[in-house]
Amino acid sequence: MRVARKLGVETVELPSLRLLKRSLDARGGRVRFHLLLEVGGAPPPALALPEPREVGGARHVAIVGDGPAGLFCAYQLARAGVACTVLDRGKPVQPRRRDLRGLQQEGRVDPDSNYCFGEGGAGTYSDGKLYTRAHKRGDVRDVIEILVRHGAPDQILTDARPHIGSNRLPRVIAALREHLEGVGVVFRFESRVVAFARGAGGRVRGVVLADGAEVGADAVVVATGHSARDVLHALDDAGIRLEAKGFALGVRIEHPQALIDRLQYGPCAGHASLPSAAYRLAYDVAGRGVFSFCMCPGGFVVPASTGPDGLVLNGMSLSRRDSRWANSGLVVAIEPEDCARAGLAGPFAGIELQRRVERAALDAGGGGLRAPATRADDFLAGRASSDVPQSSYQPGTTPADVGAVLDASGLPLASCLRTALHGFGRRMRGYAGGDAVLLGVESRTSSPVRVPRDPLSLESPDLAGLYPCGEGAGYAGGIVSAALDGLRVARAICATPGPVAPTT
Repeated sequence: MRVARKLGVETVELPSLRLLKRSLDARGGRVRFHLLLEVGGAPPPALALPEPREVGGARHVAIVGDGPAGLFCAYQLARAGVACTVLDRGKPVQPRRRDLRGLQQEGRVDPDSNYCFGEGGAGTYSDGKLYTRAHKRGDVRDVIEILVRHGAPDQILTDARPHIGSNRLPRVIAALREHLEGVGVVFRFESRVVAFARGAGGRVRGVVLADGAEVGADAVVVATGHSARDVLHALDDAGIRLEAKGFALGVRIEHPQALIDRLQYGPCAGHASLPSAAYRLAYDVAGRGVFSFCMCPGGFVVPASTGPDGLVLNGMSLSRRDSRWANSGLVVAIEPEDCARAGLAGPFAGIELQRRVERAALDAGGGGLRAPATRADDFLAGRASSDVPQSSYQPGTTPADVGAVLDASGLPLASCLRTALHGFGRRMRGYAGGDAVLLGVESRTSSPVRVPRDPLSLESPDLAGLYPCGEGAGYAGGIVSAALDGLRVARAICATPGPVAPTT
């Protein structure tokens, strides 16, 4: 109506408008919403085409891991009518909830069902953020449309930083799986892969499960994410080449959400139209990157350990992002040569570095998955905290020296983080004050191991028919970058001659 009055015309004379993108800009103390609109365009096309269709034929693919890489790989294969079986060591979304309660309330870790393992992978119950810096890796829009098609809110199609929420994403993942089951895709949960079988001519024959059963396949996709270390060892045992790759490691930093709102929105903080404020920070320390990761406005810190011998933290938000706290990973980039400086070598050096700090965090927390915690001003001063504010982290916190936990790595991670935190505090006054708490440790930002692949066929050069998938996802964009890789690998499989030439 305001536009019509401005132009001096009747409302019915205005052309149709369609929202293409919506973003929030709070830079420079001015809060503005930016809208990109299409005027008088054609009706939007149907979402997520082409449709999955009934699968069959002689070709069969086994997909190890039901995270976004594996799930979207199965979706793309079903679009081509190629049969596949998705294997996951964990449980479907609903029974998986009970194991997460055991983590939160009892400090009990099920090594096969936790925040990292189970239907939907690590993202299912740890936020559902969908923004990514990996736009060159494929069609992000296709991933978003598939999620909306299966129950995600429509606004993720237009939001610049789309987010589903840990309360909604499990239903979306379950609906996606049920759709694929309806066209013949097979899902097998509580099926942990322990070995890879070779057939005649040095080609993959399938996978072996923990109960001794073998699942035969013409191609095997390994989409196990950043934490299935035993599967990496199984690949090593099968003679598959592995390489150390860069990752990042640090802490979770938690603030009162009201503080972050004031820092970002200024006098507009508290306005009913504004969401809980987010931020993104980066700092260069002598050529080493230190940056915020997986920032969760109005969120919670959660235990993401995958075994009883280490403490790992992550963050999540519900769809409304309305908790009293804001948290973010604050992590330091680590390259393979850094591991060598810490006295570690080989493709598993990064994993051993992770283990060092995860064990140190568990010890400093005092057990029961309690997290060692240090106020930011104490951390900057290089001392332990005698007390810390209330935290969203349910297993509880123990006042400690998080710097000493990071130093267990054998690298100057605490020093790098202090330098960056000083810089962040200058940019956002109060960010590094006594109301901010550092909790240890955030160590699973992405896999520290890469499985090499041919750049064209995407197969492992060491075993024909084996396709690594999604292990590069993480701080490049988590769910979306893994899903994009799943779609890409499925297309590569369909382009490779097999028992049946699939159609697309």
